[in-house]
Amino acid sequence: MRKSLAYIVLALVVPGCMSFKVHQALPPTAWILVRAQGSMQQESDYEMARQAIPGALKTVEGFWYVANGEGGMPEVAGKLAAVLTEGYCQYGTAFVEDDWEAAKFKKDLDAIDYHNSRATQIFTRCLNYALHSLGSRWEKEIYGTTDVTNKLIHDAGPDQRTPMMFAGMALGSIINHNMTRTEMLALLPAVKAIMERVIELDLKRPPANKQLAALPYIALGMINSSAPKAMGGDPDKARQYFETALKITDNKFLLARTLMAFQVGTKTNDQKYFHDQLKLVLETAPSVWPEQRLANEVAHRKARRYLSKEKELF
Repeated sequence: MRKSLAYIVLALVVPGCMSFKVHQALPPTAWILVRAQGSMQQESDYEMARQAIPGALKTVEGFWYVANGEGGMPEVAGKLAAVLTEGYCQYGTAFVEDDWEAAKFKKDLDAIDYHNSRATQIFTRCLNYALHSLGSRWEKEIYGTTDVTNKLIHDAGPDQRTPMMFAGMALGSIINHNMTRTEMLALLPAVKAIMERVIELDLKRPPANKQLAALPYIALGMINSSAPKAMGGDPDKARQYFETALKITDNKFLLARTLMAFQVGTKTNDQKYFHDQLKLVLETAPSVWPEQRLANEVAHRKARRYLSKEKELF
């Protein structure tokens, strides 16, 4: 492991140096980085994860840069791009948006603008890596006319399922942080269509990873609860999507319940539902799902924040 990393570092610092040995080192190093991703998802210390993830992502990005460059290794680059896609989307959701949300509750306008801009940048990185994995057609047609985009999404096969899902999640998050831009709002139907296509594919071939299987339902839950019923939202449908995500994960994905409590509870003005669901989150140990410990720690963090603001919200 140390020997492999040394070759990569030399190649990054000294152009053209040791190209043969770099090509030898890249595949095993990429394999280690891909397999090591789970260790961060199991992290129980929120602050440790906050400080560690940016450096980890930049390390992976450096390896991807080498693997994707001239004379690189496309297969290795593809594996690393998948790590970066998921990593940037999850970092944006767990940490950058958390700071943005905290600033909103404090009504700190400067901090809101700062974290809002940063969230847009982080989710744009996730989107770019996802589109890179999907190919040049996606990079061009995702921003096309409705007919062009719908055909693009319809033509997506099972092998494109996960990068397509993250592309939709990233795009939806970018829209959420740029609600005053009409050209961004026009892309929301594409996000919805992507998630519906992912679910359609999953019904034929369910993912082994329950978190990946639940994410499109959470995304649709967020979309349908983005506004009250009187303004075009559908909180009841949103609740169904969130509940499906919980069912898929055996009620262990606490972030789904936290988001459901906040989104559905506030949009329907149902304080009891809001309170009871968040209380249930906090009564469930984050360790209930060790493989998604960090996500559950994020869920607890949000649940405590929402309950502390209950009187302001209702």
